[in-house]
Amino acid sequence: MVSSWLYRDCGRCLLTRRWPAVVVSGLLFSVLLVLAVMAPEFLSEPNLGLTEHGPGAVPPFGADDRGRPLWEFAAQGARVVALPSVVAGVLVGLFAAVGGLVRSMELRWADSLIQAFGEVVGALPRMVVVLIVALLLPRDWRGLFPLAVVWALLAAPGAMDEAAAVAERLGGARFVEALRAHGYSMWRIFVVHVVAFNLRPVIVRQAAEVTMQVVFLEISLSYLATANGDPSFTHADSVRSWADILHLGYRALAFDAPFMHALFLGLGLVALVAGTTIGISRAARAR
Repeated sequence: MVSSWLYRDCGRCLLTRRWPAVVVSGLLFSVLLVLAVMAPEFLSEPNLGLTEHGPGAVPPFGADDRGRPLWEFAAQGARVVALPSVVAGVLVGLFAAVGGLVRSMELRWADSLIQAFGEVVGALPRMVVVLIVALLLPRDWRGLFPLAVVWALLAAPGAMDEAAAVAERLGGARFVEALRAHGYSMWRIFVVHVVAFNLRPVIVRQAAEVTMQVVFLEISLSYLATANGDPSFTHADSVRSWADILHLGYRALAFDAPFMHALFLGLGLVALVAGTTIGISRAARAR
């Protein structure tokens, strides 16, 4: 009776501590989605009379070096990264769940295949592989989506290994047999107890981190293309990325140009993604 009461009380306390992380991550992610939905198809026409004006003249984020509102850059960049990054995170989460379930089922042949897959794929340098894929893709196929899928496949072995290690510490097949002896169904054992209760922190954290990594991957590739004046690997030439905002901010920092508001906006967007990832990971942490 006392232990049951303590367990429920501790669960309520932990849920109370999770609420701030849930609310903050939900709000930040909502901002990203709103920006993506509001993204215009094309940027506004240049207005050279607004090139040196800050957020006060062109709310809410000011204008670029050609007088175009920076919020349009932010919105188009959000649309570029939103769906591919989330899909990559979901893929990694599914891979992590499979790794943990295989270890819990004590399927030695499947476990051996997963370990071989992890050793081969995990040894590949991710950035080099992504760059090779980006260069080999036909021009019509170029975009962030295929690169995000490749990044998710390269990140999957680490997520699967960690989930398998958690399942092994849990007891592996012995834990499953114990629950089966108590009359639990297969759905309740594997989906509820193994995945939802015990593997959830690993799955959610790995998925959130890969989502953030894909966003940073897009910024990195687009920044390189923008700095060199090359076509982007991740989006159409008519679309702008968050890298364009950061590049404008870097020019302001390096050459004392009147665009420091662009640097603050770019860093704020990066902080938005990082804050969402940290909040989701904290909200899903184990009891």
